[in-house]
Amino acid sequence: MDWFSDSDDIKTGFARTLSGWYEHHKRDLPWRHTRDPYFIWLSEVILQQTRVVQGRPYYERFVAAYPTVQSMADADERDLLRLWQGLGYYSRARNMHRTAHYVANELKGQFPNTYEALLKLPGIGTYTAAAIASFAFNEKVAVLDGNVYRVLARVFGIEDDIITGPAKKTFSRLATELIQQTDDPATYNQAIMEFGAIQCTPVSPDCLICPFQPVCDAYQTGRQRFLPVKSKKTAVRDRYFNYLVIRQGNRLALKERTQKDIWQHLYDFCLVETEEPLEAFRELPEGDVLNWVLQEGILKGLSAERTHVLSHQRIRARFWRIDLPEDRTVPLPAGLFFYEPADLEQLPKPILVVDYLKSLHF
Repeated sequence: MDWFSDSDDIKTGFARTLSGWYEHHKRDLPWRHTRDPYFIWLSEVILQQTRVVQGRPYYERFVAAYPTVQSMADADERDLLRLWQGLGYYSRARNMHRTAHYVANELKGQFPNTYEALLKLPGIGTYTAAAIASFAFNEKVAVLDGNVYRVLARVFGIEDDIITGPAKKTFSRLATELIQQTDDPATYNQAIMEFGAIQCTPVSPDCLICPFQPVCDAYQTGRQRFLPVKSKKTAVRDRYFNYLVIRQGNRLALKERTQKDIWQHLYDFCLVETEEPLEAFRELPEGDVLNWVLQEGILKGLSAERTHVLSHQRIRARFWRIDLPEDRTVPLPAGLFFYEPADLEQLPKPILVVDYLKSLHF
């Protein structure tokens, strides 16, 4: 491993030291064995908000299901969303599908080979464009993600709040300057992200065996846990979901979420959202749906509250099971349709609903 010497300038020695560390410590990940921009793009979309250990099985399933950008473009959105199920941020999956359509149909299946051209693709931002441009085409354009911000802030002692515009420009200028010191930008970008992921971690970084220890500002001043500076996150809002799980024999009634809200185009149960948590069925607000349930169904049980945390929302859900008589046809409220267990399995659903379904016995 290359350690800094007294004669090293921190900027000129940064890329060399980082690459030396990476050669000894990099993880063996499938997307690191390809220069195909489609596979690199796919891995970056999956990993944007997902840890590697969780994202890797999804990447492998997507590659198996959609081995080319054309096959993804031709996929039914419902099938793609179901494969994405459990990753959250379903808008990313829908954007990915749109991008695949554009590349397959407008660009004849060929991804652009420069950073600036990649930025013009729908759903591709600066980070993803930089990753594809460097990993697939070896362009000298620096990636900036949470790991990179943390490494640069600590090593160079940058105290700017990373969510502000001026700070992003500061980090971008520094990252661009540093990547110019290497002839292998693909390896450099992989190395700095890997270094932040497994060495210079958010909590308890491994400073004692860090190659940057002699020059790291945060280590020298004991400020590792204070850098990078980041403003407090937006407060999480509680939402109370009361699901009416309408069952007739082995069939369950679900509906597609069509409004521009969380989980758009996924399927869940009949929903009554309230401002406060409810403990009793009689507390549900009166309305057509509730009147229908009271007239046609029998309340069979209530689940314990299940919590699902999103970026700025906390869903607190309870599931009210409603059984309908099997010996007659009962019209469902608008938007709901019955599904047999085999058909139900094929529907894309929020992980909150998936987990609840596992507790049911057909």
